[in-house]
Amino acid sequence: METRWQQLRQSKLLLWVCLGAVGLGLLMPLVLLLPRRNASTPPESREEHQALVTTVIGSMDRQTLIGNSPTKGNANAEVVLFKFSDFQCPYCAVAAGHMKQFVGNHEADILYVYKHFPLTQIHPEAVSSAQAAWAADQQGQFWLYHDGLYVNQNRLGDELYVELAEAMNLDMEQFNRDRTSDAAAAAVQADLELAQQLQLQGTPSFVMNDLLIPGGAPPQLFEEIFNQINELLESREG
Repeated sequence: METRWQQLRQSKLLLWVCLGAVGLGLLMPLVLLLPRRNASTPPESREEHQALVTTVIGSMDRQTLIGNSPTKGNANAEVVLFKFSDFQCPYCAVAAGHMKQFVGNHEADILYVYKHFPLTQIHPEAVSSAQAAWAADQQGQFWLYHDGLYVNQNRLGDELYVELAEAMNLDMEQFNRDRTSDAAAAAVQADLELAQQLQLQGTPSFVMNDLLIPGGAPPQLFEEIFNQINELLESREG
């Protein structure tokens, strides 16, 4: 994986051309709508931020980056898409629908990784919902629980967390123990620290291999970038 990222860095210009083809005029208004974090100062330019993301991603091996995070798709895929998300963020709920279709269309060729990025300054239920989803994941039901949280986003709270778990026939004693555990808190914190290392400023944020994708990017941009990366990988192999 590290070798592939190194190769992708060499062709970064191709990928920036792909971004430019969509047009900053389309992307920037969407990005400005995203919830912002005040905990860190963003890099001065998009290019500087991309360089930082590339450095951070390149400094870790694949297993460290993915960790025990929930995933979909092909575990051995060369294309890895990370989504940093908050269950109380309305834009994340919209993006979840887009990602379900995008990942479903490329299930054999992509590994989709969910990372928690709770915006605690503006979302009081961000951490508790993330920990509830983590608890559901301990019983193999993260993605169904994930969908339930986004569909019922206006009801986030203990009553909903329990209701969803019961509807999924989870072991309730384990679920309630897990969602309030030190392990749940540590898992969410680990994802948050990675987001901070990447200096992500809002949710949702995406990184495909080592390429930072604006959270307000339209679905077709993901397709374009995915195709560019695949073409590059195929040319390297050829």
